[in-house]
Amino acid sequence: MDAIFEATIQLLVTDGIHRLTTTRVAERAGVSVGTMYQYFPHKESLVYALNERYLAALADRIEITCHNQRGATVSAMTEALITTYWQAKTERIEVTKALYRSVAELDNQPLINTFASRVNRATMAMFESASDMKFQDVSNVNLTLITVIFGTVRNLFEQDLTAARSGTVLRQLLIMCNAYLETISTVE
Repeated sequence: MDAIFEATIQLLVTDGIHRLTTTRVAERAGVSVGTMYQYFPHKESLVYALNERYLAALADRIEITCHNQRGATVSAMTEALITTYWQAKTERIEVTKALYRSVAELDNQPLINTFASRVNRATMAMFESASDMKFQDVSNVNLTLITVIFGTVRNLFEQDLTAARSGTVLRQLLIMCNAYLETISTVE
C-alpha cells in the first residue's frame, strides 16, 4: 500500500490531479492494475484514501504535541502547536501543495470532520491544562486559535512565500496568538 500511495504522490506532484489515473499509479508502484482496482475502484477513491492517510498522520503528530505540552504555559503550548503544524506541512512542501489542490475534486467533509474532531479534543485538553491561564470558554478559544493557525499556514502555501518570509509570518502569528490569549484569559 505504501508503494501505491507514494506513486500517487509522485504523480500528483509532477502531473496534477487531472492527469492522474489508476493505471499510471499501478505502473509507477509496480503493481497490477487489477490490484489497484481491488483497493481503489477509481482515482477519486485513491486520492481520498491518500488524503485520509495524510490527515491521520497530521492528527497523530498534533495529538502527541498536545499530550507532551499538558501543564505547560499557554505560550509554550501555542508555540509547540504552531511549530508542529508548520513542520508537518513543510517536510514535503510539494506533497502538501499537491494534496491541497487534489481535495478540490473530492467530497472530503468526512475527512475534515474526523481530523477536526481529533485535533479539537487534543488541543482543548492541552489548553485546559495550562499552568498559567484559565479561560471562561476554552472551546471558543481553541476554535479561534486552530482557525487562525491552520488558516495562516494554508495561506502561506497558497501565496508560495519564501522560507524567510514564511518564518517572519509564523513569528508574527505566535505574537498575535499570545496577545489574544493574554487578552481573554480569566486567571493568571
